[in-house]
Amino acid sequence: MRIIAFATKESGWKSPRMGIILSTDGRDIGERLDCEKLFAPAERPTHPLAWFDMDGRWFTIARETAARLERDANALAAAREKGWLVPSRDAYWFAPVPRPGKIVCIGMNYRDHAQEIGLGVPNEPTIFSKFSSCVIAPGEPVVVPIGSEKLDYEAELAVVMGRRVTRVSADRAYEYVLGYTAFNDVTARDFQFGDLQWQRGKSCDTFAPMGQTIVTTDEIPDPHVLRITLTLNGVVMQDSHTSQMMFRVPALIEFITRTITLEPGDVIATGTPAGVGFARKPPVFLKPGDAMEVGIERIGGLGNPIVAGTNG
Repeated sequence: MRIIAFATKESGWKSPRMGIILSTDGRDIGERLDCEKLFAPAERPTHPLAWFDMDGRWFTIARETAARLERDANALAAAREKGWLVPSRDAYWFAPVPRPGKIVCIGMNYRDHAQEIGLGVPNEPTIFSKFSSCVIAPGEPVVVPIGSEKLDYEAELAVVMGRRVTRVSADRAYEYVLGYTAFNDVTARDFQFGDLQWQRGKSCDTFAPMGQTIVTTDEIPDPHVLRITLTLNGVVMQDSHTSQMMFRVPALIEFITRTITLEPGDVIATGTPAGVGFARKPPVFLKPGDAMEVGIERIGGLGNPIVAGTNG
């Protein structure tokens, strides 16, 4: 199943809500199930992250309805008559989790990236965070912050959580994962390395492009078998494989939840492979007019242009 967050003209292209891409025989039929339409206004969740709770009635009913519509042409026609379906062309896509509760990031988690910057294998994952306010949708511009001249890209596989969990073992970690999406851990290297910690350099506005979809775990049972790339102006800059992760997804969830409770809609960005701009010789940094795209096998592309920041 592929989950999106979208809005339509009737909402003024605002107020993102959960949708599911409908397909038959693996082919996108060009319509999205508007999950809100399955419930009366008074029955809809009061918090948007409740849609991502795999144990909640909203997610359960939405998933079961999508499955029924995909296998039953009569049910699909009836749903179209009820106004439950939205043509893809009429939907503006947001990031699939427009405002996560938490974005937990993993630093230096790929062997090839550790090698390119001269580091060995760490004993434990390196964790930092990004403010959720920096999330943007596919296609939206990344803004070069005033005062930064060393803007960098980081293609990453992101994990979206689907259940609340504390202190879980690695062998049960997948039970709490909703699915996966593409992520770009955009970073102002001059801020990151100039400050005493990484928060500002990682969390400037627009520094967390995400999407286009969440692909659920039934479609990707093993997230460590995927090619991951980043192209800049059509040139491949990162080309690696998620098998390069030193700490795999279950181990990351076990480590994080020893001390941090994860909840539905939380996002874990699992680290970036070799090829980042600051490690190149000479370095390559993003500039206004550039276009970058993250590509992850079986998940899809995430493209964003670069624009200059302005005062005021």
